[in-house]
Amino acid sequence: QSQFAESGGGLVQPGGSLTLSCVPAGFVLDNFSIGWFRQAPGKEREEVACLTSADDIIYEDSVKGRFTISLDNAKKTMSLQMNNLRPDDTAVYYCAAKFSPRGTRCSVSYMDVWGKGTLVTVSS
Repeated sequence: QSQFAESGGGLVQPGGSLTLSCVPAGFVLDNFSIGWFRQAPGKEREEVACLTSADDIIYEDSVKGRFTISLDNAKKTMSLQMNNLRPDDTAVYYCAAKFSPRGTRCSVSYMDVWGKGTLVTVSS
């Protein structure tokens, strides 16, 4: 059972934008490292963007300059703003988190709270 409510996926044309959001159920993201991950058909799940509890921001190379990860001041909503989308961005996108005060890590294996995923399709 997912501990996040995800929203914002859908179909968009190349060059378009989408914003994904994730709200935790019953807790806030204070002292959590958070991240967005994606899994394309036939591929392994990969890291897209991370914001650690130590305030380090990490982006996968192919999304640098196009995607922005954020957490609102109330620590209740995490978002991924995606601009200039490309067909190879098509995937199921997952939000994830791990309670880790002053944490600096972020990876598929490290995160332990996951959303169910939302499909992003980039196609003309």
